[in-house]
Amino acid sequence: MDPVIIVGAGPVGLTLALALARQEVPCVVLDEGPGKDEPRAARTVVLREDTAALMERLTGMPLGRAGAHWAGWRSVRRKQVMREVVFDDAEPAPLHIAQHVLTGALRAALADEQLVKVAVDSRLDGLEQEPSGVTAHTRGPKGTWWRGSYLVGCDGPRSTVRKIQDIRFPGRTAVERHAVAALRTELPWHDEALLHRLPPWRMSGPSAGEVTARPLPDGVWRLDWLLPPGKDLVTPELLLTRIRETLAGWAGGTTPPYDLLDTGVHTVHHRLARRWRADRVFLAGDAAHLLGALGTHGLDEGLRDADNLAWKLALAWHHGPHEALLDSYQTERRAVVAARLRAADQALPLLRGGGGLRAVVPGSSRGHDALLTEGHLGHGQLGAPGAYADSPLAPRALEGEVPVDTPLGAPVTDVRVTAEDGTFVRLRDRLGRGALLVVLIAPGTGVWERKHWVGAGIMPQLAAAVTALPHRAELLVAESYPGAAAHTVLLVRPDGHLVTALGGVRPADLYAAAEATVGGPLKAQAEAGASAGSR
Repeated sequence: MDPVIIVGAGPVGLTLALALARQEVPCVVLDEGPGKDEPRAARTVVLREDTAALMERLTGMPLGRAGAHWAGWRSVRRKQVMREVVFDDAEPAPLHIAQHVLTGALRAALADEQLVKVAVDSRLDGLEQEPSGVTAHTRGPKGTWWRGSYLVGCDGPRSTVRKIQDIRFPGRTAVERHAVAALRTELPWHDEALLHRLPPWRMSGPSAGEVTARPLPDGVWRLDWLLPPGKDLVTPELLLTRIRETLAGWAGGTTPPYDLLDTGVHTVHHRLARRWRADRVFLAGDAAHLLGALGTHGLDEGLRDADNLAWKLALAWHHGPHEALLDSYQTERRAVVAARLRAADQALPLLRGGGGLRAVVPGSSRGHDALLTEGHLGHGQLGAPGAYADSPLAPRALEGEVPVDTPLGAPVTDVRVTAEDGTFVRLRDRLGRGALLVVLIAPGTGVWERKHWVGAGIMPQLAAAVTALPHRAELLVAESYPGAAAHTVLLVRPDGHLVTALGGVRPADLYAAAEATVGGPLKAQAEAGASAGSR
């Protein structure tokens, strides 16, 4: 079968290629550039803890050494500390990393993947679809035709794939603008991110009265100044003045020494593609959505697009067309991103208009700073990872379903589990392999070798039920899981979202849930696809 064609070699496209290769799907990545990225210290990304874990799992690198896991977060209004967060096991820290460092780690991992071919200096200028596949044409020194089974446009805001497919991309332009600087200096605090609203010192030039400081490794900081609406030019002289004023304000009046590494202006747009799938062509990342106001980070959502799509494409590639499964990518991911865009668009006038949230939303107890913190730290409607409770892949009501602390369709909590070979691993380490995960909660199993309990109690019955599932599944055992009673059985998707939690071994419920998760009976769909292809 032909490989999957991925257009675009940014973090989303490279992540998708790695995720597919780990599920034994060959890929071709069309990179319009030379195969390396220009270092930009001021172009950084913030990844939530589970997305950072996805990157480390795919690259095999401890990215925390290349980026920074913050020690804490502070929100300050004028001179008053409004909120402080200390990151620990209960509140994991996000990862702040330069985008070119992240992309470099992905490229290094792809260099060892025999199933992935990266074609540099290859700019897409045409594609054609037919029932059995996709043909793409690239221009450049090595312009040629490429044949693929599916094609995914990860080619950014000006996506050629989206334009060729005539997919509309409505939304709002320049929702926010920020002046950005990356510099090496010593601030009065260490390893903590800061959101400072209405700082007490005077700002030169246009200012909306908000600055954010986020630490990076080696004493480097990224500073973002929110700019007022309009198109006022941010000159180098004005930015240097802003840097000196801000550093002096934080240091008590005297500007500390600093080394300016990079500057820029970051403009936030809010857009959402009407469709994310057109037959065998898909959109992901900035080609499908743009967001980023109020602390939300678009790349994190783009990486979740890749994680969601990879296992579905892999299943279709290995077993034949699965239309319900492939359609669910657009249904799930577009709904999540649309909800975040709506939440940001509703909150933006309240926070930037100065009217006061409590005056506009009766009964609300959250202030502006708490709402902004949610967006920056990945909480609430502005920042929390999306759940797929209303997914077309969600099973119908199951008789044996029981509640746990993780809502149905939400990402599972990472816990220690015992694998089938008896080793202790993290639950997230078993994701991304194309298999469903069945997790039995069995207190006490962690203190005994697997051979002592694998054939006892309900384990043989559960093992038999897992073997009989309509799709490959791995049986894991955990001593505990938040909110789960002993003998609870969890079914987890390959991308780490909870399908169901069952009270005990219920083979019929488990089978029904697994079948719904993969979009219906695999064999029937494969035969239907083969029949359609022969006509």
